[in-house]
Amino acid sequence: ARLHVPKSIRACPYSSTAIASASAGNSGGGPKQDQQPIVELREYDLHPHLVSTYMGHTTNSANLRKSLVPLRLFTLPDTGGKINVATHLYHYEGGHAARDEARAAMAQNAEWLEYLENAKSCMQGQRSTVFAEAPLVSRTEGLPGLAGSQAESLIGESSPGAIYELRRYKLQLGYDTVPRFLDLYEKGLPSKLNAEGTDPGTNLVTLLYTEVGILNEVIELWRHNGTGGMEKSRVAARKATEWREAIAQIANLSVEFTTCIHRPTAFSPLR
Repeated sequence: ARLHVPKSIRACPYSSTAIASASAGNSGGGPKQDQQPIVELREYDLHPHLVSTYMGHTTNSANLRKSLVPLRLFTLPDTGGKINVATHLYHYEGGHAARDEARAAMAQNAEWLEYLENAKSCMQGQRSTVFAEAPLVSRTEGLPGLAGSQAESLIGESSPGAIYELRRYKLQLGYDTVPRFLDLYEKGLPSKLNAEGTDPGTNLVTLLYTEVGILNEVIELWRHNGTGGMEKSRVAARKATEWREAIAQIANLSVEFTTCIHRPTAFSPLR
């Protein structure tokens, strides 16, 4: 279904709490820092000749993983950059404390430790980055975000040809760069989401910005019904005047932009 317009490393130099409070007009309604949900992106570089072995072990242990940690999406990149990278997103409603608790429990789980013993030999390296969802995610009707089962219910039924597009911005350093990006993005987004000719299977899932990791990084996560749907929606977006104006200003804040197509695994909650 189409989305609707919005209603009415190192620690990052700004915090998700600060951005949320600013968005609420400093009314005191923003969440407390210890309650702020976080999203963890984990990326594992795999030995090319052991990808199928890794995926076999990981598929067999998928239910165990989902019982221990709040997995939202598990993919492998298809094109747009480095391939053979197991890419997975987790949403921790209770923030860092919830993540610490979950990972401590994993470290004590014998079945999980057995899986790790088999899987780690397939890896060349591991990366973990912590993000927060942008305030516009909760303000935009029909934009699922990654909290709970809401994302799955709003995305709709899984499609064999579905792809996920990770669009990553590396921004200039500065305390106000990310807030400026988010403000510009939110102003231009409605025209993109409602652009005539947009494929009905295109959905913005979430917008993330760094909490712990590479400074001033923003990620858009889009779901499309295949590359054909993605291309159709891109063509439509080029005709959205407000979006083009926003991107022109966002370009002045950016030092790098990449986009990568990912294909979800059979056990991924989001497919």
